[in-house]
Amino acid sequence: MLQVITDNSGWIGFDRFMELALYTPALGYYARDSAQFGLMSSGADGQPSDFTTAPEMTPFFGRALAVQVAQALQVTGTREVWEFGAGSGALAAELLQVLGDRVDSYTIVDVSGSLRRRQREVLVSYGAKVRWVGELPARLRGVVVGNEVLDAMPVKLLVRNSGVWHERGVAVGAGNTLAWADRVSGLRPPVEIEGPHDYLTEIHPVAEGFVRTLADRLEQGAAFFIDYGFPEREYYHVQRAMGTVMCHQAHRMDTDPLVDVGHKDITAHVNFTGLALAAQQATAPAAGHAGGAAACADFGVLGYTTQARFLMNCGLLPMLEKATLQERTMAQKLIMEHEMGELFKVIGFFRGAPWEAIGFEQGDRTHTL
Repeated sequence: MLQVITDNSGWIGFDRFMELALYTPALGYYARDSAQFGLMSSGADGQPSDFTTAPEMTPFFGRALAVQVAQALQVTGTREVWEFGAGSGALAAELLQVLGDRVDSYTIVDVSGSLRRRQREVLVSYGAKVRWVGELPARLRGVVVGNEVLDAMPVKLLVRNSGVWHERGVAVGAGNTLAWADRVSGLRPPVEIEGPHDYLTEIHPVAEGFVRTLADRLEQGAAFFIDYGFPEREYYHVQRAMGTVMCHQAHRMDTDPLVDVGHKDITAHVNFTGLALAAQQATAPAAGHAGGAAACADFGVLGYTTQARFLMNCGLLPMLEKATLQERTMAQKLIMEHEMGELFKVIGFFRGAPWEAIGFEQGDRTHTL
């Protein structure tokens, strides 16, 4: 890290720092042989973990999501599922089990070699039905899913000090330590921040670029992403002056990404309005690619709602009727407002013409984006 900063005139933007901290081969957080995902202090093979995601918490998350994926496969006439950032492989295992022969192939897009190895162990019984790639192909068809993948995409930090906007980056400080360093910048948040007070926030060019790339390459199908975040008016609220960047290590959170670099997760909340606008403004694949006229169809937002409402629309509550007390307790964390139910959101995208997705039947908040 220090050498990269030195080679770049002593300063790199936070987005570049976050990319290196998370994804540098053999050194980045997601590229190391460690058990990032797991319940409390025990991850894979009893090794310490850093945080828990919904699929590790309860299999009912995947079972409910499978209801939406099954509908999307039927409506779009596709038989492939693509998962971004499959983590421990728990979500893939549930989707594959529930969807059965409705899926011909399940492709995992993951840059982490260590996580791929863990996923292969979990999914070994599905054989050649599951495959791994390091990036999106030029063209794809099917239903795309991603749980807590957008929050791990690098963000740029912007800070307003004494009325002047700067981009916050990382430099080499005293004693060869990492230190914050701000540079005056023409970059701005997508909305004006009222008031004269100092203000720290993020913008999300990587996540928005990802949506545009998906729009360019998805010829037929749909996509669903689950993550924590807000619509733009909440994200850039005048009182949200400290930003949303957060670190996770050993099931504890902190706000200093410059410490223990490569040994803890770094995330930022998602601006769902930015993703929706990226989808709306995206250019459809050009005619002449496989898919012909269908490839030129619209790409847009299918729906947007809370995780709680989405999962309940997909039948989570009836699924729990015969569950044990312990199973119900864990599954309820997915929908309880003070747990994951309200903070986590689900956004869906369509290719072609919009249709009534079961996950957004009630409580759709697309109008708030």
